[in-house]
Amino acid sequence: MVRVCATNNFREGGLVVNGLAPIIAPLETEAIMSSAEQRIRQQLGGFIPDDLGVSLTSVDAIESLTVDDSTVHARIVLGFPIDGIREHLMTQIREHVSEVLGGRELALDLTAKIIPHRAQSSLPAMDQVANVIAIASGKGGVGKSTTAVNLALALQAEGARVGLLDADVFGPSQPLMLGLPDGTRPEVLEGKYFVPVDAYGLQTMSMGYLTTKQTPVVWRGPKASGALVQMMEQTRWHQLDYLLVDLPPGTGDIQLTLAQKIPVAGAVVITTPQDIALLDAIKGVEMFRKVDIRVLGIVENMAVHICSQCGHHEHVFGQDGGEKMASEYHTEVLAALPLSLRIREQADSGEPMVAACPDSEEAGLYRQAARRLAARLSLTKGGKRAFPKVTQH
Repeated sequence: MVRVCATNNFREGGLVVNGLAPIIAPLETEAIMSSAEQRIRQQLGGFIPDDLGVSLTSVDAIESLTVDDSTVHARIVLGFPIDGIREHLMTQIREHVSEVLGGRELALDLTAKIIPHRAQSSLPAMDQVANVIAIASGKGGVGKSTTAVNLALALQAEGARVGLLDADVFGPSQPLMLGLPDGTRPEVLEGKYFVPVDAYGLQTMSMGYLTTKQTPVVWRGPKASGALVQMMEQTRWHQLDYLLVDLPPGTGDIQLTLAQKIPVAGAVVITTPQDIALLDAIKGVEMFRKVDIRVLGIVENMAVHICSQCGHHEHVFGQDGGEKMASEYHTEVLAALPLSLRIREQADSGEPMVAACPDSEEAGLYRQAARRLAARLSLTKGGKRAFPKVTQH
């Protein structure tokens, strides 16, 4: 009988086996590490970020994971900006996987990478603009422009490169809300291209830069639609992750032009809780569905009034209208914003809430809505990048 012993030197039955222990030990260690990696990967992949609503595994967010005796190295890449919540997310992730680390330290790299997403009819993305987001409302007076500027600033605060186009050619309001003086004009290049006007770090363009406060724009639909296309395509946007387009209220020519000629990755519909506003908002949602533009969510403005004297909450315009609408149309309420005097005052003074009062509760709601809309967009299919333009000199 021949027996083999895993010692460094063993003799029995005439057979000497040398040095098996150094071979077997690494194999056992490798098996242990592999098992530990599987457990850690499974646990880590099950983590669900609040704004995303699905697990890391379902979106392929774990880019790399390695395990050694003392440390777990993990790199996670999310598809939406997270600067404001990165530390909070890292704390949540560490707590989520702590029970399977086996005493190891977790070296975590958490970052974001924003890519173009599919637009209607699979149109390629605009040159220098990854994702165009339409901000719309079925009727006027629901706070759409105020929401648009604060969402743009909120996305920027979360780490994205953001532009804002004021597409309401008949009643441009963004120059006022951004605190830009009357008479602000964009620089013109080569006689036909506009350089975006910088405001709070946003790249902006508006019909308000091309007219004065006293000059009404009296145009028929086709000319107004042509102005939108011109501002979109002849503005020298620079490496934007998101371009938010503040549309005029309703479902008219400008909205149809946007849907037909501009690659729109998604839309956000602004409403208030009362029935008449919701009826008009539903028309807006239906319009986007018919032209193959996904609705990323609903922002419900003036959802509740909070008395500044006693703190009493009162639903002046009704309650839960946005939630019912979101449920019916398979989307979500990105945020329910209060009827706030400060929001109105900050917008009128040219200092939007997210820029002027970044630590306020209202600014926090805007940033949550911005992350959620970007997170919902990140769940959709990737799109095509624009083919680079070749210019001759």
